[in-house]
Amino acid sequence: MNLFFEESGDFKVGAVLSQAGEAYQVEMPSGKRTKVKVKDVLLQYSTPSPEQMLAEAQKIALDLDLDFLWEVAGHEEFTFSDLGAEYFGHAPLPHEAAGLILKLHAAPIYFYKKGRGTYKAAPEASLKAALAGVEKKKQQALIQAQYVEELKANRLPEGLRTLALQLLFKPDKNSIEYKALDTACNDLHTTAPRLMLATGGVASAKELHLSKFLFENFPKGTGFPVINVPPPTTGLPTANVQAFSIDDVTTTEIDDAFSLVQLDDGKWRIGIHIAAPALGIKPEDAIDAIARQRMSTVYMPGDKITMLPDELVGAYTLGAGQTRPALSLYATLDPSDWSVVETQTRAELVPMASNLRHNDLDVLVTEENLANDAGDYPHKADIAVLWQWIQVLEKGRMAKREGFGLKPEQNNRVDFNFYVENDVVSVVRRKRGAPLDKIVAELMIFANSTWGKLLHDYGVPGIYRAQGGGNGNGWAAKMQVRMVTHAAPHQGLGVDQYAWSTSPLRRYTDLVNQWQILACIEHGVTAPLVAPFKPRDANLFAIISAFDAAYAAYADFQNGMERYWCLRWLTQENARQVDAVVLKDEVLRLVDLPLVIKLPGMPQVARGAQVKLDLLRWDEIDLSIEARLLEIPISLSSESLDEIGEDDDEGDAEQGAAQELAQDAAPKGVLGLVPDPAQNQESVPLERASLLEVEALVILPSYTELLTE
Repeated sequence: MNLFFEESGDFKVGAVLSQAGEAYQVEMPSGKRTKVKVKDVLLQYSTPSPEQMLAEAQKIALDLDLDFLWEVAGHEEFTFSDLGAEYFGHAPLPHEAAGLILKLHAAPIYFYKKGRGTYKAAPEASLKAALAGVEKKKQQALIQAQYVEELKANRLPEGLRTLALQLLFKPDKNSIEYKALDTACNDLHTTAPRLMLATGGVASAKELHLSKFLFENFPKGTGFPVINVPPPTTGLPTANVQAFSIDDVTTTEIDDAFSLVQLDDGKWRIGIHIAAPALGIKPEDAIDAIARQRMSTVYMPGDKITMLPDELVGAYTLGAGQTRPALSLYATLDPSDWSVVETQTRAELVPMASNLRHNDLDVLVTEENLANDAGDYPHKADIAVLWQWIQVLEKGRMAKREGFGLKPEQNNRVDFNFYVENDVVSVVRRKRGAPLDKIVAELMIFANSTWGKLLHDYGVPGIYRAQGGGNGNGWAAKMQVRMVTHAAPHQGLGVDQYAWSTSPLRRYTDLVNQWQILACIEHGVTAPLVAPFKPRDANLFAIISAFDAAYAAYADFQNGMERYWCLRWLTQENARQVDAVVLKDEVLRLVDLPLVIKLPGMPQVARGAQVKLDLLRWDEIDLSIEARLLEIPISLSSESLDEIGEDDDEGDAEQGAAQELAQDAAPKGVLGLVPDPAQNQESVPLERASLLEVEALVILPSYTELLTE
């Protein structure tokens, strides 16, 4: 006896060897033996053989007309044997019954299975809908196949043009467009970004990185709605000063300026003037909503996405020849020792005389020229006075750092400025600690610390930057910078409190603090009751959380774009053999670029050593580079160790302080935090065998990540 039975959703045949109770021992045509339960048996027959019966059943199934079967089946449930008698006109033979079962089972949209060997025809409406769905899937399969062929031919299908970015960054993996892209990538052994670049879905690697950031952080675009620029509070007095600013040539959001007046008693009154959009923008108004959503201006080489609309920035930026609303901090100084006699904070209109630029003055305003009263440049006398005061301010901060258990700041490091025009990039090295940098940095630190104390004294909460616990122990020095709503020490900067307040045109935290400061100077002791944000205000904590998240995303993007432009510079200059400085262990930085790389397997070389690298290839899409070590120095100069920084225990504190200085004082968008390489070191070539050991694929992490590994 032979059986036609169902096993694991499939139909099989076999010869019965034995029967025990409710089960058969069956040998299938392959020779495999299996146990078949009686309930799974659909047909028992003696002839033909299992192989022949299955072959004939499959042939019958191919010849059966589904539409005719569906018409014959009627509307009630039926067994396969009943339908077979109707269709064939006689009791179906074994191969006919088996063929009918195969056909019914293979057409679930025509026939619903109701039990073992029992079925029911689908309702007409359901059948039509299912057939339409099948036809749609066939058409989609054809379209998908066409998309695949076009993509493999490096042509972007028309149906993918408007979906290019979504397919890359937030795809619907069930769509035919994504499936086509995925199939083409697999067939070509490439990635979706590379294929999109090859087909023109994305114009360039630069656009790829920018588009990814915009897609994730600015899904509605970077444009602003039409706004009415709010005028500042009327009735502001006009300051009797001629203020000037110091910025990079590319800076348009000029939010800080300075003035000097010598008083009748010989004392100096130094004015630190901060653009005051808080006098026009009100909490929870339309412009506040825009600023709070963006949280900060986004910087990248050659471009930026501003926090505030251009019309508002234009109305409040401290442009030369304009009289602008400002929040002014005046410090009266005794020139005998440059001590601060008193400070005052006012909201007023400030006449702007000049916008000085680093690009024009850095070569003129040097420590040597200041010491010798040499050179000729605008506001020379004012800068000379400021230079004397800020040296006292810096000395005081260094003493405070020592009180926190930290060594003096490392100022002999290098910043890099990126300038991009028509996709041609230039990277300019700037030695950190130049006089103009120090002047701006110290005055911003003084203002942020003074205003932080003002908020604290009036009991008004603000947004502070804090670092360390104030006890000078190692664990405190290694604590990262964090944001809090109460006054707390910033050990890295050497101040008792530090409230970001000097960049309200480009940071939302500073705009918030400016509102709070204005409440203090307008309402005095009642300020805690009327300030926009009250003590323990949940809204203030929400702002800090949102700002931290946005600022981190923007910083990652800026780092990525700086890496991209570094690689573009290598291509542009056809750089192959380059000098690099060892930061630590296997971490190096190119001398001419802020490009930090990790070279696994390189021989141990002293920190600060300058080595020569052979750049084999680099990739602007995944920001990777292949390099190998060519030469290492025989000796290391003591100067290079000073420049690299010797105390690893202070790495986090120094890094946090440098970040604050870069944000408040360095030209906007400048990458800092990179040590200057040693110069004039004697080098020796490596043997060829060593080259193979240190040749590696180098991925470009951020400088901070590398130093804190």
